[in-house]
Amino acid sequence: MTPRITPGRFRQLGPINWSAWRVLSLAAGTSDAHLFSTLGRAGGLFRGWLHYSGKLMPGGRLPRHDTELIILRVAHLRGCDYEMDHHVRLGRRAGVTTEILQRVIEGPGADGWSPRHRALLTAVDELVATKDLGDDTWAALAAHLDERRMIEFCMLVAHYDGLATTIGTLRIERDFPASNPPTDSESAPPAG
Repeated sequence: MTPRITPGRFRQLGPINWSAWRVLSLAAGTSDAHLFSTLGRAGGLFRGWLHYSGKLMPGGRLPRHDTELIILRVAHLRGCDYEMDHHVRLGRRAGVTTEILQRVIEGPGADGWSPRHRALLTAVDELVATKDLGDDTWAALAAHLDERRMIEFCMLVAHYDGLATTIGTLRIERDFPASNPPTDSESAPPAG
């Protein structure tokens, strides 16, 4: 897949976004987190998006384990390998084992879900498919989440659904391990 917008380097990102991209790439275990080096080309919009995204994950009120289950289900439903790559790793840190990941992929009907997790995943499926929640799905989810978390749930699902759209439309390539640095000569700021 050829990216429609090539990942930026220092000249395209500017010093602030370039610095953010480097830190986020290191945190992601890659030499070039393509999502950030691409979206970083949008200037201040990138920084605003980072702030918003960070408020949802990792800074949201939903437990991290639940957040990762939700994001992984959205990524699976949308066929977004980029999101899957990152959130399989992040999910592991939040207790999403290989067995749980298989259940996420299988869906809310898989054996072994608690009523809470079944309600979360059922609502993810419905929200991604219909862009709405029926009254029964809403009530099942509301039995486990307060109003603030209900709002956060809707925003989290919609955000990662939209992010999958952006990643796919821009044809953002999957990341490489940190041992494969970008070959672009602009990967570092100018000397002096």
